[in-house]
Amino acid sequence: MPDEDFHLSDQELVLAADGELDVGRAAHVRAHLAACWDCRARMAKIEDTIADFARAYRQSHDSKIPPIEGPRALLKAQMAELAAASNVGSWMRFFQFTPLTRAAVCICLALFVAISGDLLVRHSRARGKNSAASAIEPGAIPDRNLTPGVARAVSIGDVCSMAHEEVVREVPASLRQEIFQEYGLQASRAGDYEIDYLIAPGLGGAEDIHNLWPQPYTSRAWNARVKDALEEHLHQLVCAGRVDLPTAQRDIARDWIAAYKKYFHTDRPLALRSELFPFVRVSG
Repeated sequence: MPDEDFHLSDQELVLAADGELDVGRAAHVRAHLAACWDCRARMAKIEDTIADFARAYRQSHDSKIPPIEGPRALLKAQMAELAAASNVGSWMRFFQFTPLTRAAVCICLALFVAISGDLLVRHSRARGKNSAASAIEPGAIPDRNLTPGVARAVSIGDVCSMAHEEVVREVPASLRQEIFQEYGLQASRAGDYEIDYLIAPGLGGAEDIHNLWPQPYTSRAWNARVKDALEEHLHQLVCAGRVDLPTAQRDIARDWIAAYKKYFHTDRPLALRSELFPFVRVSG
């Protein structure tokens, strides 16, 4: 244990505070400070004095230190000049190649540009076809305010006892005229539309103005034939007990195109999908 009768000198304490003692002497000083209260008190005063001096020195000299923004901007400008000089040097080295080497590099670049351009064009055409296939034409979905869908009170036995292909009697001319008026269509264009049931009779749909809407014949993707396929598929699912009748009615009334995508697991009509992708087999 250190002898407390021999205290550390002020010089040793200052050197210890500044960390300037060698490893062995610093260990001895730490051991003595741990056992000597008087030297610890003197060490605390020395450390406080050093701290006060450092604080006063900073306060008097900080105002004389130039702001860092100027040197930082100068450094960035010099780095930019070096980078530009490096790029120029790279191009100069390229032009120092032999004519044969330069020609080979230029041919490779030209082939790369040509192939990339061709791929971009093909990708754009494919995206255009897919967009056209999945686009929803005006009139393909009825106005929900005018045609929310209406079902009659039927049982599963009633629905499944009749064939889905059963011919539905033609909508009366007076009702057709009323539907065209509701949708703001001119009677002269009646031949461009089919008055279609939103909820099909084979799924319990009623012959009601709120269950009928003018579906255009001109729809390429989401047309009456596509909706007929959905109705037949839902009819089969309901009669097989895989979908309950209220769910089928609700899905087709809410959005028959979304219902088609849900029950056929596709984002476009299957017939049109086979036209776009003739080598892809699609299962229902």
